Amino acid sequence: MAALDVTKKLLIYHTLYRLNLSFSNIVKRCNTLQEAGIFSLKSAKLYQGLTQELQCEINGLLLETMHDIELDEGAHFGKVSQAREEELRSPDDLILRAKERKEESRKKQKK
Repeated sequence: MAALDVTKKLLIYHTLYRLNLSFSNIVKRCNTLQEAGIFSLKSAKLYQGLTQELQCEINGLLLETMHDIELDEGAHFGKVSQAREEELRSPDDLILRAKERKEESRKKQKK
């Protein structure tokens, strides 16, 4: 999956927030209409359930997609951190790692 521009990600997450806020308002308004006698209790519960079911479907689809994007970006930007860590390592670290690898090889050969 392609990396998203930071501004686009912000817009997506903000849109998800606004959608969920809207769904919450629909559920509350069904209660208001039921209390006003416009909806029966059964109708209010039905419309609230349908609203929340749609909310779950949209959230699931969007979050699954965003999860994949976040994992891809994490892997990509993780490489940036790794490269920086390599730059900051001292030559002594490399020598120590080489010695450790040699020692591990010797132990494996003895077995």
